[in-house]
Amino acid sequence: MIRRVNLGGNPNLGVSIAATEEIAIIPTNTQEGMVNLIEESLGVDTIKTPINGSNLAGALACGNSNGVVVSKYAFDREIERIRGFGVEVERIPDRLTAVGNIILANDFGAIVNPLLSDEAVDLITQVLDVEIERRSIAKFNITGSVAAATNKGVLVHPSATQEDLDLVEKVLKKPADWGTVNNGTSLVGACTVANSKGVMVGLNTTGPEMARIEEAFGFLEGYL
Repeated sequence: MIRRVNLGGNPNLGVSIAATEEIAIIPTNTQEGMVNLIEESLGVDTIKTPINGSNLAGALACGNSNGVVVSKYAFDREIERIRGFGVEVERIPDRLTAVGNIILANDFGAIVNPLLSDEAVDLITQVLDVEIERRSIAKFNITGSVAAATNKGVLVHPSATQEDLDLVEKVLKKPADWGTVNNGTSLVGACTVANSKGVMVGLNTTGPEMARIEEAFGFLEGYL
């Protein structure tokens, strides 16, 4: 199921929420009705915690079914909060702290910012338990912002080339397609929260955009 919703008036859901197949890390001030909607839409347990003291978990964390990586500045109490749900969590050692913006991952692979260090790549490989490619997408190094990936499909920035899509499909082992959200926003990863059970995008997302999202993520039963 695909749902159109804003989080506290903000349509950029992927900046605020980090989701895997089993959990979603959400802002501490998320209202109970929205918590229920997230859990229902994605089929997950929600974890209310900041990362780095910030409510922008989607920008500061990235994970899959095997674990979650977070900014090097994440507090111990934040990490322990997530670990309390049985999730492996580790800090990225690099100065590039917007982890959710620079890693595109599902359970089959990951494409990361080419500027990440060998140490960071080794850690991501270990925690997410996937093979990693250091590459850009649509000439952007912010691979987690310009695409959104699940275990069913990948939605990619409309300026991505066919070569980019071929790379995404090769690494993440799922079909990829171009699209936008929120009435023309190209940074689809920053504006989308998705897993194989559901997708959430901003209220301004148009009907034609929803059709592309449905196709990219393999949801053909409709949207709300």
